[in-house]
Amino acid sequence: MDGLAREQAADWWEVEALYDLCFAPGRTMLSSYRLRDGVEPIAPLCLVWRDDSGILGGAIRVWPIRIGAEEALLLGPVAVHPTRQGEGLGAMLITSVIERAAAHGHARILLVGDAPYYGRFGFIRLDDVEMPPPTNPDRVLGLALVEGAWDGLSGVVTSVRD
Repeated sequence: MDGLAREQAADWWEVEALYDLCFAPGRTMLSSYRLRDGVEPIAPLCLVWRDDSGILGGAIRVWPIRIGAEEALLLGPVAVHPTRQGEGLGAMLITSVIERAAAHGHARILLVGDAPYYGRFGFIRLDDVEMPPPTNPDRVLGLALVEGAWDGLSGVVTSVRD
């Protein structure tokens, strides 16, 4: 899909407005946001999609995290403007991040989300990886970009600043 580009500094507030529109008002109180506080997102993996008129239709961000001594990527948030939902933009953004993360040599991606939706991209429930509370363990999902990347990995997800 044409219109996909890396998020630029000038996009930040427009992307934040899209996230505000698509998610509950308390979104920044979620545990995943504590992992992002004071940490820069991974710029090459933060993407926006704009239509031919330059109107923002979707955005995705990716952040570095740790599980014990191991590094991982925290995918999200991903949002598609309500007027563009059902067009495959979310899937395109997720697929693009997965491909780019693999090309950049990252081993694993974690997210908090709905298994039926993210399962089609290869994400599975991570029984031995714990997000900070109050996260539903059924929603902690991972994707190995390198075979065996999640094998034997367990523990609490922490911020790279800790």
